[in-house]
Amino acid sequence: IVFLGNGPSGICLSYLLSGYIPYFKRDSLHPHPILQRKLEEAPDVSILDQDLEYLSEGLEGRSHSPVALLFDTLQRPDTDFGGTAESVLTWWHETDRAVPHLVLGRNAPGGAWHSIEGSMVTLSRGEWMGLPDFPFKDWLKQKRRGLRNNRATAEDIAQYYQYYVMKKGLQKNFRCGTVVTSVRKVSAESISTHAQKDLQENSDSLWNFNEKSMEVFQVDGFFKTLKGDKEPFSIYAENVVLATGTYDRPTWLGVKGENLSYVHHQLSALEEAVKNNSIGIMSDPVLIVGAGLTAADAILFAHHCNIPVIHVFRRRVSDPGLIFNQLPKMMYPEYHKVHQMMKEQSAACAGPYECYVSLPEHHVLSFGKDKKCIFQDKNGYQKAYKVSMALVLTGSNPNLSFLPNNGIDLAMDSDQPVNPKRNPIDVDPFTYECTQEKGLYALGPLAGDNFVRFVQGGALAVASSLLKKANKNPP
Repeated sequence: IVFLGNGPSGICLSYLLSGYIPYFKRDSLHPHPILQRKLEEAPDVSILDQDLEYLSEGLEGRSHSPVALLFDTLQRPDTDFGGTAESVLTWWHETDRAVPHLVLGRNAPGGAWHSIEGSMVTLSRGEWMGLPDFPFKDWLKQKRRGLRNNRATAEDIAQYYQYYVMKKGLQKNFRCGTVVTSVRKVSAESISTHAQKDLQENSDSLWNFNEKSMEVFQVDGFFKTLKGDKEPFSIYAENVVLATGTYDRPTWLGVKGENLSYVHHQLSALEEAVKNNSIGIMSDPVLIVGAGLTAADAILFAHHCNIPVIHVFRRRVSDPGLIFNQLPKMMYPEYHKVHQMMKEQSAACAGPYECYVSLPEHHVLSFGKDKKCIFQDKNGYQKAYKVSMALVLTGSNPNLSFLPNNGIDLAMDSDQPVNPKRNPIDVDPFTYECTQEKGLYALGPLAGDNFVRFVQGGALAVASSLLKKANKNPP
């Protein structure tokens, strides 16, 4: 089995496939009485071997995935109500149930968390970032640190994920510094005898290679060596898990001048510019396009450095779809402040915050070579502003260029590119296997699970499915 992506989804799945098996902890009491009754029906059967659909039926919460809600509530029973009840799971290491697998990733274990500015504070509460059987707060305790406002920094999270892989002894399954260039199905008869032998040794099902119809996945790519060379590889696998996240390719607006050197698509560009003193208090304003949390982080950063900002976004400030209208004020005071600024600082009426102008219900028409940007409002009126740099922070898309047709055929709407929020990969909700391609699984944002807290249920579903396939069920 090959996983592409070594972020939290891949790490969690590796843990489950390394023979770490969750059971209902005897004498523990889950606050959900119906779930408690179901868990008591088969206390000797691991959660992985139970009917996940039956267990998750009737659960409600902040995810659309029943299995995500199930695994989350087993690990953090009353967390949505501010409670700190212990997990009702106990973990057993059953080495005979381990399934051979490889986790391929570009960075160190932790995936995109290594690419995020280290001081950034997570949206989720710190305890929601934790992985099974080693809570994040326990790791912080070891570092003699506490959580600020219940939230964690990206640097903490990245280090915790790396430490988790080491502590749980998973590193033998991880290959970092790998770039996958192609995943495709090939017939078993077309691959070399040597590769067939490898497959049979690493597979728990007995394959009959004389079968013309037998197909496997060929995963091609290269390792980046310490010297900077690229060493190509080809791996054959019965099952492939896509867990590459969505941080790869920032969304472009597709307007004139967007490729000019002062237009950027990542927050780090602003941090770099401040570090290099190429922009400062006296500069022309920085243009920030977008109304999500990354745009808010950019505004907070600029505000902190006293850099003037023009903020352009398409939605109304009161739009219920705007993330700020969904966050509790108490827990997210800094984002609430940005939302206040967006409301009170529109160009039409100057508000109390200097150095910030908001242009709701506007969109960018063009970026000029002279750094003049032209915007248009909902009535068709145009405005021009001169800026020092522009940041287009309107989300990102997964890079699935290694799949045939960029993976579009796997999406819910197979006419549109895969998008974590609008058009995820179509998977079976209880196995996370792609409905269009058997043997291929999708996890995390690719399957529409966008929070670390909820990606783990997908890993549970995949592990449950793969253990059944590998015939690793208990007697």
